[in-house]
Amino acid sequence: MNANTHRVNSAAGTIAPIKNVAACRALVETLINCPPHVPNIGMFSGFSGYGKTMAADYCRNVTGAVMIEVFDSWTRKKFCASLLIELGNPAPRGSLSDMMDEIIQRLGDGEDRLVIIDEAHMAVDRGMVELIRQINKLAHTPILLVGEELLPKKLAQYENADNLVLERVLAQPCDIQDARALARLYMPGIAIADDLIAAFVKETGGRARRIVSTLQAAQAWAVNSGVTALDAATYRGRIVTGALPTRHQRAA
Repeated sequence: MNANTHRVNSAAGTIAPIKNVAACRALVETLINCPPHVPNIGMFSGFSGYGKTMAADYCRNVTGAVMIEVFDSWTRKKFCASLLIELGNPAPRGSLSDMMDEIIQRLGDGEDRLVIIDEAHMAVDRGMVELIRQINKLAHTPILLVGEELLPKKLAQYENADNLVLERVLAQPCDIQDARALARLYMPGIAIADDLIAAFVKETGGRARRIVSTLQAAQAWAVNSGVTALDAATYRGRIVTGALPTRHQRAA
């Protein structure tokens, strides 16, 4: 076994403490605790697979936030209905205006209850920016927009809403320390060498989603191979790179 091999133990909880989780949590605390009359919309954006949704979901769990994920097929009314369901109305009815009034009333009754909007770049594309701005302004509720790397540029086209953004945080690719934190969660009982962790980070482009898939594949490979320690020299399992599969050529 490599001298720089670390035994991986089961981690408490279900979210690994990677840096993007910490950055998202810090942003959320800033939004919740900012003084009155200070803009309290935050933006957490970055490339697909960096673990933004995982970080936002963690923040939802620890703060009791309301969280919705926007889809490309959504209308503005669907957006409002989905938010109302999360706010405790199982069967929203009425016009778009009626739903907005109810959202503002329900959010206004709580103490700065955070609203997290995942895939927020789609909300911008689908014409929901003004709804978000009105909810923030009239309910005085903090809002976290989570989306892909073009979200800041897209929102900048709507000056009235963009001016309400207090802080913009960019999600970062995972480093070796992050990958180890993920390994503690997804590879319990397996010792994994530094060189293999480094290879996972490099080959996956530091994307948390690919690292998790790779760690799960490595866990399965170790179990099937009957080993409890892995390093770069001995590992023959899968690394999820995101590349399209290719047909292996037979030697002539």
